[in-house]
Amino acid sequence: MNMLTVDNLHARYGRAEVLHGIDFQVPAGQVTVVLGANGAGKTTILRSICQLVRTTGRITLDGRDVTGMRTDRIARLGVAHVPQGRGTFGDLTVEENLRVGGYTTSAAATDRAIEHWYDFFPRLRERRRQQAGGLSGGEQQMLAIARALVAGPRLLLLDEPSLGLAPRITQEVFRVLGRISEETDTTILVVEQNAHLALDIGTSAVLVDAGRVVTQRAAAGLAHDESVRRAYLGY
Repeated sequence: MNMLTVDNLHARYGRAEVLHGIDFQVPAGQVTVVLGANGAGKTTILRSICQLVRTTGRITLDGRDVTGMRTDRIARLGVAHVPQGRGTFGDLTVEENLRVGGYTTSAAATDRAIEHWYDFFPRLRERRRQQAGGLSGGEQQMLAIARALVAGPRLLLLDEPSLGLAPRITQEVFRVLGRISEETDTTILVVEQNAHLALDIGTSAVLVDAGRVVTQRAAAGLAHDESVRRAYLGY
């Protein structure tokens, strides 16, 4: 069963078309990774799902057509988006940031969710009363992900979670993402430049080049395809 299906998706910024009729599926409860070079259109795919750019084609969320739907309605249907740059509120504490993520749920449900996700991000529990602006880059990324999860999304969209992070911290973030996939029902769609790490936690992989899908296949198969790795992934 697919949590998300994208059919013949075109997206444009002004007169410039960035996505040219792409098709792919995101299986429910799994991690799907979107790979490709800079400028391939990966970020635009996530923005299109949230209807933050002009699109044509069809986007189906768990069997429901969300094409053209308002961004806030898509969020209420269970889609959470963590864009590049993290977007945490530096003047708020860690816990206050997490409470922002529970804006669609009751206070009691938010409290339970925060405690639940602290188990996945123990560093955040340790720093719960610290201002977010004083966190390291890796801790801010963890906070951005945890805040998105507080509302209990069915589909989590992550845009370059390793961007600007040291290799050790990147590995820690991806370990947590793998654990989330294994221990919860959350479906994850992640755009990532670090293909090696992303393929390690992914079940399915979508390879994008110049606004078109080159292939979608099992992540393990793509990781072992030397010709694809050399041509598109640089390793």
